[in-house]
Amino acid sequence: MYVFQHNGQLSIEEFHAPFGGKLDPNNRWVVLANIIPWEPLESRYAPLFSATTGAPAKPFRMALGALYTSSGLA
Repeated sequence: MYVFQHNGQLSIEEFHAPFGGKLDPNNRWVVLANIIPWEPLESRYAPLFSATTGAPAKPFRMALGALYTSSGLA
């Protein structure tokens, strides 16, 4: 089952770390996140799941991130 939810992902400018630091906009993870077209990919990912059966699927951003970091490409 897939339930589309806007995850409210913060932009780099909106993110404030609890210790007062900021993320570097040139960080490779930040750069990668900015070049991936999340919404079009999410709209192609969602129909792969049943609308009524099974546990809700993880969001595309989380699924891709898990695959990418575990692939050894990271």
